Amino acid sequence: MSVVLKESPEAGVLTLTMNRPERLNALDAGLVGELTDCFRALNHDRSVRVVILTGAGKGFCAGADLKAQGAGPGAVPGTDGMSQLGFVYKYQEYLAELMLAIYDCDKPVIAAVGGAAVGGGLAIAMACDVRIGASSAKFGAAFIKTGLSACDVGCSYLLPRLVGVSAATELMLTGRVFDAAEAQSLGLTSRTVAPDELQAAALDTARAIAQNSEYGVWMTKKGLHAGLDAPSLRHAMELENRTQVLGYFSGCMEESMQAFTEGRAPRWRPL
Repeated sequence: MSVVLKESPEAGVLTLTMNRPERLNALDAGLVGELTDCFRALNHDRSVRVVILTGAGKGFCAGADLKAQGAGPGAVPGTDGMSQLGFVYKYQEYLAELMLAIYDCDKPVIAAVGGAAVGGGLAIAMACDVRIGASSAKFGAAFIKTGLSACDVGCSYLLPRLVGVSAATELMLTGRVFDAAEAQSLGLTSRTVAPDELQAAALDTARAIAQNSEYGVWMTKKGLHAGLDAPSLRHAMELENRTQVLGYFSGCMEESMQAFTEGRAPRWRPL
């Protein structure tokens, strides 16, 4: 039985739902592997323009499933017969690859967070491009509560970039859980909505993104990621200059001007 549900609420939009509601969608080897495969496959699916990632039931994702059955050597590919040390390291990499698959996905990913997003669940939400929280959402860098470092599966890279170094340091060192209102005030989420409005809000955002040209959305995501790691403003601008010049030859700019003149929505040329 699949632990990732797929639904297309309208053309160009795919909703992926983590479907382990009895465990608040906690991450076991099966869910991690299926989600990773989904996001990698999306890079080759031209029919999908935007992805919404959410969780079934009351949780978004409660982090690693500490009660997962069969969580030992052989639980992930390539670990049969490994010692506990080898398996734990491979499993750590297996988790990390999920965050990279989401972060590096060609399509913009919207996290619709309706409940707990803690530990690995927080990391999943942060790996997405946009985060919308229901008022019922809860967040926390809870790794430190297990006796380990709070620097796990991308948290040390993503959280300071999203909320600033000072706030990230406090959240990671305490491991405290914070609510949707604080998440928005910190800039972790873009907005907060009522729980029964969460899916509609995510779909509205997905629709607004998908209305733009395929080239423009693709290059905006790539450019944002490159700009975050740019060593200087000039480096970022050099990449922007090349992206804009390349985009000029896609024909999208001429179409946007023609559409404006004719008072209609643009009809973007496919790449």
